[in-house]
Amino acid sequence: MSINKPIDSTQAFENALLNQKKSSWLLQLYVAGTTPNSQRAIANIKKICEEHLQGCYTLEVIDIYQQPQLAEGEQIIAVPTLIKKLPLPLRRIIGDLSDTERVLVGLNLRKRV
Repeated sequence: MSINKPIDSTQAFENALLNQKKSSWLLQLYVAGTTPNSQRAIANIKKICEEHLQGCYTLEVIDIYQQPQLAEGEQIIAVPTLIKKLPLPLRRIIGDLSDTERVLVGLNLRKRV
């Protein structure tokens, strides 16, 4: 005869929140090959993500030379372009992402001053 353990709903809820937080940010960075601008944008967004989103994000780097259909589908007209897919609202930031304050405001991680 087995005894059923009561479910700890608080623990289940906290675990669900932790799992949701781990992948709650979805970012796509469109670049053009290994140009200096593209490399700067990749380095800058990785630094910003590690400092401000610590393990709560997924970053997809998409090279428009290798996957032009994805760039066309997203109507990318300039690179580098960062698209914040989640959390909503969707945002686009164009450039090498070197202006950290501008990027943080664009990602809704910081309020405008």
